[in-house]
Amino acid sequence: QGQLVESGGGLVQAGGSLRLSCAASGRPFSRRAMGWFRQAPGKEREFVAAITWNGGNTLHADTVKGRFTISRDNAKNTVFLQMNSLKPEDTAVYYCAARTSVGLTDNADTYHYWGQGTQVTVSS
Repeated sequence: QGQLVESGGGLVQAGGSLRLSCAASGRPFSRRAMGWFRQAPGKEREFVAAITWNGGNTLHADTVKGRFTISRDNAKNTVFLQMNSLKPEDTAVYYCAARTSVGLTDNADTYHYWGQGTQVTVSS
């Protein structure tokens, strides 16, 4: 059974940066598209970014485009989310997820492996 473990969350002031990491283990995630989602209190889970298995293509939500960047290092079985120019509305629990196929999508229902999440809090 595969496992995804997120790290790198924390408290940061508005305008600051954080880099989230998602370490995959237990099964070969290198051939799978990966994504980041987030869920704020009282809100539904929303798509943040996704990346193809080889990192050649990425997809970012309009709300984070130009500020967040997803990347991956398959040699280390790790996916990253670089978050710059953070805003209070970015406050949420951020989840790493893996699909069972290689294509990009923002549909959470097509991601079958999920991490436990890491809290990101942006103060104003």
